[in-house]
Amino acid sequence: MLSRMLSLTLLAALAGTGHAQTAQDIVNKVDATQRAAKDVSFRLAGTATLDTASQKIDVLVKTIPAQNLIRVQFNAPDALADNIVVADKTEVRQYLYLTNQVTVTSAKKAADSAGLTGLDFTQLGNTASMLSNYTVKLLGTTGAAGKRVFQLEATPKSGDSSRTLVWITEAGWRPTRLQVTDGAGKTLADMTVSAFKTNAGLTAAALRQLPKDAEVIRQ
Repeated sequence: MLSRMLSLTLLAALAGTGHAQTAQDIVNKVDATQRAAKDVSFRLAGTATLDTASQKIDVLVKTIPAQNLIRVQFNAPDALADNIVVADKTEVRQYLYLTNQVTVTSAKKAADSAGLTGLDFTQLGNTASMLSNYTVKLLGTTGAAGKRVFQLEATPKSGDSSRTLVWITEAGWRPTRLQVTDGAGKTLADMTVSAFKTNAGLTAAALRQLPKDAEVIRQ
């Protein structure tokens, strides 16, 4: 679920300029803007159900889409605080703060497994591939021109009965909120997006940096 939230948040974060009126319009803007954005960063904070319990979530996300490179740093929940995940097309590196270890997993193995290292970060740099797994609809638009907010609904084509709602503001074309519900309508996650930036001069070296004294474990 956290993988879906990060994927769909980045998808929304990359929505470009223009006056999109349909879900397909927004998708087209996503593709065009993703190719143009040198880097994207944002903070995702709120609550989400992890291990059957609702917990506070606070993560910092930085990515270079053209390189399929992403860095996720956890501030919360407490169990994951100061953990860092760095992923690209070939591997996922997870830094575990409490043990000062870095686990290295192939991207394919990580995508097929469960848990934190199962987040399919490789999809974040490929919008077309990411969207192929969802049916996206535009539910509604509120606000006056220049300050409109678009509400999108994404449902998995796999048959999963959950759904994700994403709110995108026209003022800056960035996501402001996302919400995940299960088939019964129960809220599994409710997150806000802040500190959104593009083209901030992020470098691959900085995104990949992890403590040099950490023990490396290849899985």
